[in-house]
Amino acid sequence: MDVRIGVTYSAKELDIELPDDTEPAKLKADLESAIGGGSMVWITDRRGRQVGVPADKVAYVELGTPDGDRRIGFGA
Repeated sequence: MDVRIGVTYSAKELDIELPDDTEPAKLKADLESAIGGGSMVWITDRRGRQVGVPADKVAYVELGTPDGDRRIGFGA
């Protein structure tokens, strides 16, 4: 599962690859709880690294699965 987090006052997004066994409903509930409570949003990625974002700086969160159609660079 992939998570993309937009941060206020920043043009960059955080792209985080989560383990395949991540439960989307639980992740969504955890994010809503952290953002609603004004605390830090902590997510552990596929490699075990932890990423933290202050909840008041989260502009949006996009949950999804990795797409094979995402292309980078030049191509037909």
